[in-house]
Amino acid sequence: MVSNEVPLQLILLQSEVDILGDKTKIAISAPIQVGGSLFTSEQLSQIGTIVGADAKIEMTTFKQLYAEVPIERRDAIKEGLELQGLEVYPAGFATKSLIACNFCKGAEEASLSAAKTLNKAIAGIETPMPLKVGYAGCALGTSEPLLKDIAVVKMRDTFDIYVGGEPKGIKTAIAKQLLTGLTEERLVPVVTAIIDFYKTHAKGKEKFSKFVNRVTLEQLQQVANKH
Repeated sequence: MVSNEVPLQLILLQSEVDILGDKTKIAISAPIQVGGSLFTSEQLSQIGTIVGADAKIEMTTFKQLYAEVPIERRDAIKEGLELQGLEVYPAGFATKSLIACNFCKGAEEASLSAAKTLNKAIAGIETPMPLKVGYAGCALGTSEPLLKDIAVVKMRDTFDIYVGGEPKGIKTAIAKQLLTGLTEERLVPVVTAIIDFYKTHAKGKEKFSKFVNRVTLEQLQQVANKH
């Protein structure tokens, strides 16, 4: 829930968004919840009302809606969407909101709280290239986490981290296991450390999968194990 006491801020940097003349793109997500990326009919109706009848809205492959909105109205639009229980993030070169499973084993067993905490920590971070982080509450991996740049998979009471998944092109790749047996307390520090290392050491607009191959798993493990 958005507090009325805290000013709403829209972190939409020039490098994070697509500027379309006098318009810009924002990314709209449903909250992470049991059942998956669920929008209510009222929320869908309100999205159309708030962004405007002429707005172009795109359904992305990473469970976000991209909406073109007038630059001068984006703050008001963000506030209106958040008041409907939706989440608004930068579009473009940023970490996407967490691509989570449906939590079919229930909120407690699949650690819904851990997924929400992780999403809050990583969504919208400016990155050299768009970055996707997947989350699965069990080894079934219904959210296809190993096809994401970074994957978090819960294994009983701990978490495994994978990196370097690549779903596009003719050279697709499954993410490689980086760490096993992480406690929930280490999850956010480790994932954010990996993202920060990528931001600092990527060569220009280097894709994360290529970055992983270049710096090696061993170096990333050293970075992650400091946290």
